[in-house]
Amino acid sequence: MCSWNALNDIYDFEIDSVNRPDRPLPSGRISLNVAKVATAITMISSILSVALCYWLISESDPVEGLHVSDWYPSLAIWAMALILLINYEFPFGLRLKDKGLPGNISISISVGLVVVFGASAVFEPFSEKAWSLFFVGIFYNTSREIIKDVQDMEGDEGRNTLAMRIGPEDARTVAWVMSILALASVLLPFAVGVFPPLHVVLVIPAVMTLMMVKGRIIIGDDASASNLLKKSMLLCLAALLASSLI
Repeated sequence: MCSWNALNDIYDFEIDSVNRPDRPLPSGRISLNVAKVATAITMISSILSVALCYWLISESDPVEGLHVSDWYPSLAIWAMALILLINYEFPFGLRLKDKGLPGNISISISVGLVVVFGASAVFEPFSEKAWSLFFVGIFYNTSREIIKDVQDMEGDEGRNTLAMRIGPEDARTVAWVMSILALASVLLPFAVGVFPPLHVVLVIPAVMTLMMVKGRIIIGDDASASNLLKKSMLLCLAALLASSLI
């Protein structure tokens, strides 16, 4: 994720110079050369870390309960994230970045995969709680990505984002639908017993914050809508983490 974010900022340097001049690269706080080096270091570190973990498990004594096959889900998730990166950013891939909604969803899937990868790393790749967080992350992040695309329309001239394809009002409507799905993904795990039903009170702050988003979307206050979605997502993740630990 670190290398993906850094690489995306490098490719978006000119766009961010218009839309987000206060970001590290456009503002000059970080040079392009430093960003490129950071991208290379984090990507290489990721590859080496995965290879090291695989080697350690393959060399471990089976009596200890670890088998190479236990690491396969983690490898699959890492490979999936890499495939998403290639097909999102690079011109020789699908270039999902310029495909509108599929690009927003691909970013959100990569965000959700972080949680599933963490569960897989402790040999619980099919954890219901982890997959619940996966879908929460997808819907929250997709909604916010669409709103951010609406914010960036001025600098996105020539790009094929969802907002540029269907217009700001329709894009905001799609973002609102995604936020409703986010709300459902937050509450459903409590309804079906993935998390203790009584712990639903922990997500009330996140739900209340999420419900405020509609008003911001209606009046076209995209910056506030984006901030509220981010706050709600963080509150939700904190609540679900607390529920898991209690």
